[in-house]
Amino acid sequence: MKDKRFMKAVLVITALMIFIPVVVIVIWTVTARWPWPSLLPESYTLRTAEELFFGSHKLTEILLSSILLATLVAVLGTLIALMTARATEIYNVKGKRAISFAALMPLLVPGTVFAMGIQVTLIRMHLNDTITGVVLVHLVAALPYCITIMMDVTAAVGDSLEEQAAVLGAGPLRSFVDASIPQLLPGILSSVSMAYIISYSQYFTTLLAGGGKIKTLALVLVPYIQSGDRALASIYAVVFVGSALIVFFILETLIHRMVKTK
Repeated sequence: MKDKRFMKAVLVITALMIFIPVVVIVIWTVTARWPWPSLLPESYTLRTAEELFFGSHKLTEILLSSILLATLVAVLGTLIALMTARATEIYNVKGKRAISFAALMPLLVPGTVFAMGIQVTLIRMHLNDTITGVVLVHLVAALPYCITIMMDVTAAVGDSLEEQAAVLGAGPLRSFVDASIPQLLPGILSSVSMAYIISYSQYFTTLLAGGGKIKTLALVLVPYIQSGDRALASIYAVVFVGSALIVFFILETLIHRMVKTK
């Protein structure tokens, strides 16, 4: 009984720690003046909504650009991670440990150092200020997480179901699609989600690789935070979090439908 009460108390405290800041940010989106130590704002404004929908930044284009870029990175990152995991966990590929270590190497390099170095590389490859260059940079940042997730899931699933499918006459591709993919779906969803949010939230690397030409929501949000304009920063933060949650909900819905179909 005490354990249940303790767990309920922990859940309530955790929920409050999540929702109270969200409520404060939402209030700030319509706040004109909120001096300390007032409990509520002294005045309200709709200038943030006007700036969001009718300002210099085209919200629809920026949202679409951010979502498509993050989705592309998430799909490519998960596909690469899946193939890497298959090679290291299912097949006896030489240098398995070296591949696993190399997958984590981007995490050992500070983000600023990586961004400065990759910018020089992209310039030499004539990929600076292009969507291709930004995708490559985001992939480098997301792949360590994707590969780690897919390696663990692939090792847990194994290939026993594929062997049984092969015994029943299924070819290699059908064995993989029908037997292993349903078991790997939770890991695939985790990998896609992780890569998506990493790409979606990239600021410095996107700024350097894209040269300011590739517009994302993070590029618009961060300057408002740095400028101290809490109202505009808050309304863009709400759009940022809300759009990410909507995409996650869609991904989860699709995965659940695929699992039920299988």
